[in-house]
Amino acid sequence: MENFWEHLQNLTDAQSILSKGGFYLLLIVVFAETGLFFGFFLPGDYLLFMAGLLCSSGVIDVPPFMLVCSLILAGVLGNFTGYWFGYRTGPILFSKPDSLFFKKRYIVIAEEFYARHGGMALILGRFFPIIRTFAPIFAGVVKVDFKKFTLYNLIGSVAWVCTFTLTGFFLGRKYPQIKSYLIYVVIGLIIFTTIPLLFAFLKKKVVKELKN
Repeated sequence: MENFWEHLQNLTDAQSILSKGGFYLLLIVVFAETGLFFGFFLPGDYLLFMAGLLCSSGVIDVPPFMLVCSLILAGVLGNFTGYWFGYRTGPILFSKPDSLFFKKRYIVIAEEFYARHGGMALILGRFFPIIRTFAPIFAGVVKVDFKKFTLYNLIGSVAWVCTFTLTGFFLGRKYPQIKSYLIYVVIGLIIFTTIPLLFAFLKKKVVKELKN
C-alpha cells in the first residue's frame, strides 16, 4: 500500500516529469499515447490536466492558446500515425503474439467499442485509456474512409485536449491551492476514466455467462 501511494505521489510531481523534456516531452507523450501501440500505458489525461494547471501558474512558460493548439496537433498526428500503422499491418496484428507492449485483446476492445459507436468511437474513445490508443489503429485495419477519419480525428482531439487542459487551466486560475491536493486529482481522474471500461467489461462477462 505504501508503494502504491509513493507511485501516485511520483505521478503528481508533474514538474519533475516535464523537467525531463518540458513542453516537448508533453507533446511526445500525447503523440505516443494516441497513435503508437506501445503508448497505451502513458498518462495522457493526467498530463493534459497538469499541463493546463501548470500553465495557469506560469510553471509551463507557454501561452495557453499555443499550449492547446500544440496538444491538439500532437493528438491529430498521433491518430494519423495509428491509422497508418493499422492500415499497413492489417491482419498481421491479429497473428502477432502477445507481449508486454501489445496484446490482441486491446485491438478486440477497440473493435467492440467501434462496433457499438461507429465513427463516434474515434471521438468518444479519446476519453478512455487503451481505446484512445487502439481505436485509430483498428480504424486503419478496417480501412475507414480517410476523409471521415480525418474529421473524427480532428473533432476528437479538440474535444479531448480542450476538456482536460482548459479544465486544469481554469481550475488553477480560480483555485491556486488545488496544487496541494494533486494526489486526489489523480485518483479522481483514474476513477473517471476507468469506471466506464470496467462497467463495459463486466457487462460483457455477464452477457457471455448468460449465453452459456
